[in-house]
Amino acid sequence: MIDVRGLLGASLIGVGVITAAGCGDASRAAAPPPPPVVKVEPVIERDVPISVEYVGTLVGYINAQIRARVAGHMVSQNYTEGSFVKAGDLLFQVDPRPFQTAADQADAKLHLAESQLSQAKAQVSASQAQVEQAIAKVAQDEAQVKRAEATQRQTELDVNRYTPLAQRGSVSQQELDNAVQSNLANLAGVAAARAAVQNSEASVSQARAALERAHADVKTQEANIAAARASLEDARLNLGYTRVLSPIAGVAGFRGANIGDYVGPSDGTPLTTVSQVDPIYTEFPVGEQRALTVLRQWDADPRAPRNIELELILADGTVYSHRGRAVALDRQVDVTSGTVLARGVFPNPGNVLRPGQYAKVRAVVEVKKAALLVPQRAVQDVQGTHQIAVVRPDDTIDIRTVKLDARVGPLWVVTSGLKPGERVVVEGGDRVRAGQKVRLVAGAAPEASAAK
Repeated sequence: MIDVRGLLGASLIGVGVITAAGCGDASRAAAPPPPPVVKVEPVIERDVPISVEYVGTLVGYINAQIRARVAGHMVSQNYTEGSFVKAGDLLFQVDPRPFQTAADQADAKLHLAESQLSQAKAQVSASQAQVEQAIAKVAQDEAQVKRAEATQRQTELDVNRYTPLAQRGSVSQQELDNAVQSNLANLAGVAAARAAVQNSEASVSQARAALERAHADVKTQEANIAAARASLEDARLNLGYTRVLSPIAGVAGFRGANIGDYVGPSDGTPLTTVSQVDPIYTEFPVGEQRALTVLRQWDADPRAPRNIELELILADGTVYSHRGRAVALDRQVDVTSGTVLARGVFPNPGNVLRPGQYAKVRAVVEVKKAALLVPQRAVQDVQGTHQIAVVRPDDTIDIRTVKLDARVGPLWVVTSGLKPGERVVVEGGDRVRAGQKVRLVAGAAPEASAAK
């Protein structure tokens, strides 16, 4: 027979065990979970420089295209491509022989013109002497006229005195006739003396005309000398142009012509280009709005600094060791892109930077006063809304919606939703909810993070 009492007792024991087990699970489920551990950092307040980056291109401070200024065959290249050259260094040599011949011919013409000028000046001296001699002859002839006139007046007086005396018989007719003949002879002598004066005056005119011609010849020869000197200078200048020199100090590029090529001013391709690269320009497009902001600041405060400091980030991501400065904005806005071309200048003592090189330009455009900063990892993007978990003084969570402005290194600038000194969750924020109690682990200060 089945032992009913034994079965009943076993059943009761089993029920008791099950009941006891059920009571243990219930006690464990009722115990609250431990608070989550989060790392926090304080909201800091400080003045923050806001910088922007632009994509720029390096441009030579001076890019001198070297061209032949005279036509001829290139006979030598006197520099190493890609090397540094000084101002006045010889880069190329054009065949100088035709230009040397032209210079020699111009020099010979100058010497001939100078000889002809000497002859013309000698002729001036001779003509001047002839003028003076002719003037002296005129003076002599005029004196002779006066003597002849005096003698004629004397004989005329004799005739006038002898005529009544001869009529009275006081003097003979022969004496009267002799006086008349002498007077007539003296009249002829006066006429001859006057004719001699006229001839001498004509000689003076002729001598003066010859002197004027001699002076004109001197001026002609002086003009010929000036023209010969100009031709000689031009020939020497062209001869000098056969030596193609660097006008600036810089890096010389590859040659654009080979030895033996016929080169000249009309060639489309320059012989080479020399670029001054220390200092060096960087050009970068600036948005029209940013340009307007800068121009308005300058207009509002004429004393505002014009030289904005720049940093250069090279193609390999490194920051160039020398800082530069902004120097100019272009005169117009590019209608296709709505940007203004800006130009900065950087020192380049080791010629590390070269024209055409790509680089980013970083510039501090403003300083936000008393800006609130939080680490970027404290911000969560929830469907386009930025939220931050803030730890209250009682170590409970408050979920805040914030507005962000610029990013400064690893930090965000917060414009609303936070106060200075509040603690924000930087690790574990995805495991907390509003009102939840948390355990805190302090993190690094945001300033230290930004410094890194």
